[in-house]
Amino acid sequence: MTVKLTPYLNMEGNAREAIQFYEEAIGAEVLSIITYGDMPDMPNTFTDDLKNLVAHARLRVGETELMFSDAPSGSSIPRGKQVTICITTNSLEQSKRFFEALRQNGHVNMPFEATPFSPGFGDVTDQYGVTFQIYTEIESHS
Repeated sequence: MTVKLTPYLNMEGNAREAIQFYEEAIGAEVLSIITYGDMPDMPNTFTDDLKNLVAHARLRVGETELMFSDAPSGSSIPRGKQVTICITTNSLEQSKRFFEALRQNGHVNMPFEATPFSPGFGDVTDQYGVTFQIYTEIESHS
């Protein structure tokens, strides 16, 4: 089993601009970008602007990664949610254990469940006010 911690940057509609900046500034390499419009099961009521926002992106910087997303509502990001920590595992069971442990005396922001980009994903703020995204990555990336 592998476990890695990745900074997750939550943006207010300018994730693509930030990604381009980090490509130039620190040599980041884009591994993937999924827009809200790319995601199946999303409401057809999305405006074209919202459909083009970044739902999830991964960049490689040296031996590490950064993850990004735009706020789906286009509203401001709540204090303490601009940068979160993404815990990535390759085990659905381990991801569930981390999620359940972190939610004790904390707050579930998004229940742990399968998503279009992960077989197991959840978002939780722990009892100390630190927000974690638990991301299960079954497929190996080298």
